[in-house]
Amino acid sequence: MDTLTPAEVAAQLGTSPNRVRQLLRERKLLAVPGSGNSKIPADFLQDGAVLRHLPGLLTVLFDGGYTEQDAFDWLFRPDDTLPGTPVEALRDDRHTEVTRRAQALAY
Repeated sequence: MDTLTPAEVAAQLGTSPNRVRQLLRERKLLAVPGSGNSKIPADFLQDGAVLRHLPGLLTVLFDGGYTEQDAFDWLFRPDDTLPGTPVEALRDDRHTEVTRRAQALAY
């Protein structure tokens, strides 16, 4: 998995590293757990923006009782029924199915 620093993410988004850190604090973007918010998966960005439905999906997961580690693991866990991973499905604009699965998995 390719990762980016907050400064690299900021450059792609056309914003400041402080704004990227704010997105992380607000849970609209997720860093690799244990990286101290210093490694953000490149897959979370597309066309110079945060992946369109990622912030809403993260809200569903966190509201459903997921920890950051749980959410991260779920997003990158292969699912043969999608097919691929939930983050790949989001990148392919299959967000409805991914969000429905996240809602069904709430604790």
